[in-house]
Amino acid sequence: MTFIAPEALSKKFTCPHCGAIALQRWQGSDYEFNKYTNWDINPIRTAKCDHCEDCSIWLFDTMLYPNNGDAPQPNPDLPQSVKKIYLEAASISTLSPRGSAALLRLGIQLLCKELGEEGKNINKDIAGLVKKGLPPTVQQALDIVRVTGNDAVHPGEIDTDSPEVVGKLFGLINIIAEYTITMPNKINGMYDELPESKKDAITQRDT
Repeated sequence: MTFIAPEALSKKFTCPHCGAIALQRWQGSDYEFNKYTNWDINPIRTAKCDHCEDCSIWLFDTMLYPNNGDAPQPNPDLPQSVKKIYLEAASISTLSPRGSAALLRLGIQLLCKELGEEGKNINKDIAGLVKKGLPPTVQQALDIVRVTGNDAVHPGEIDTDSPEVVGKLFGLINIIAEYTITMPNKINGMYDELPESKKDAITQRDT
């Protein structure tokens, strides 16, 4: 899914409310600081999404509401426990990228548990998922979040103070959810709709 990070005065970006890439209509606030009237100086700005018509509120170049940071919307198929951590990490991503990375690592640990692992040792959980047939690309995505989150708590070689570095982790969480939850659900649903005689024939073929 394409994601365009919200940016002050940008004409189009991914809406932090509905997740659609849409035109944003900007307005300055009527409230004046020190009688400034210049658009570039007026600190309070709003952007109204053409798709959902909800507004984001900005102070100069910082989005104050909704408090999503620069993170994309979480995959709707994420388990509620993981989604809660994801949104908490998003809310502090611009203020504390290091704290955000640590929270996303916790989210990955919870996701591994939701996928059938113990949820005690994230490294062992990922290895267990690999043994069950986890695609290498998804394993790499899991390990990127794991290693980056580890460095946030125990500083190493990754710059976890960089919003750009940590910001990529949100996209990886959604990719992991897409491959491990969304795609299997869609395929299983379509397979269940096949005629029983066809599914019986497939079962006989495979045995």
